[in-house]
Amino acid sequence: MSVIGFGQQFKSYLSLVKFSHTIFALPFALVGFTLGTLETGVFNSQLLLLVILCMVFARSAAMAFNRYLDRDIDVQNPRTKVREIPAGVISARSALYFVIGNSLLFWLTTWFINPLCFALAPVALLVVLGYSYTKRFTSWCHFVLGLGLALAPVGAFLAVTGYFSVVSVLYGAVVLLWVSGFDIIYALQDRDFDEGLGLQSIPVALGRVGALRLSNGLHMVCGLLLLCAVYLQGGSYHAFDWLHWLAAAIFLLLLGYQHTLVKPDDLSKINIAFFTTNGLASLVFGGLLILDVWV
Repeated sequence: MSVIGFGQQFKSYLSLVKFSHTIFALPFALVGFTLGTLETGVFNSQLLLLVILCMVFARSAAMAFNRYLDRDIDVQNPRTKVREIPAGVISARSALYFVIGNSLLFWLTTWFINPLCFALAPVALLVVLGYSYTKRFTSWCHFVLGLGLALAPVGAFLAVTGYFSVVSVLYGAVVLLWVSGFDIIYALQDRDFDEGLGLQSIPVALGRVGALRLSNGLHMVCGLLLLCAVYLQGGSYHAFDWLHWLAAAIFLLLLGYQHTLVKPDDLSKINIAFFTTNGLASLVFGGLLILDVWV
């Protein structure tokens, strides 16, 4: 394969796993790592690299498996039929090999972190891979996706310390509700298609109005838990100052802003609400919190 051909194939796999969407969970993984570092008092750059690799491998396996499993569905949906597998850019078999390879690399990487992470790695894979099946039998599929991303701050803290903490679990709950809420909004655009194919989702179960109300409620609870987490971390770790409160305020403002963009009768700004607003919220929150600690 030529260098140009390899480059194009590499770009295709990055597109397959929507690598840009790593922006949602990675900052929270770094928050978990930062809290763990404050807990132990030791910064380990090698461990940081291992945590990032775990994030990349697990997420790549999950996204590729979702595309592999949904290939027959995606080819029928005008919005998704241009994806790599239905479009013939990547074969289904190659995508499956990619899933297996990334899953094994994830598990192998946890071996170099600590025994507890290695033991729990199959459970994490079961969650992130199992999500792809859920919309076939339950409208609660959005919460399984949220749970998968919620593993980021909890797992990163666990990687550093070898045990759980209240603050890291709270951040996990924040991510669960945050992701579930905005995934419900994102699913609105496929409501009619999903209903026609017998697929399950909150928009199918509750309709557009009900789905938006539930999403709003989830994000309100998410905001309350975030404030609790920030308050507890301020009391537990003296390294924090006013920046972590500013980070929380900006996150909450962006959380509320996305709900002004999407209406039951106007879904034209879903991509702005889904990617731009939530990606910015995650980056700003994680960046300011880490800056608060190290600067």
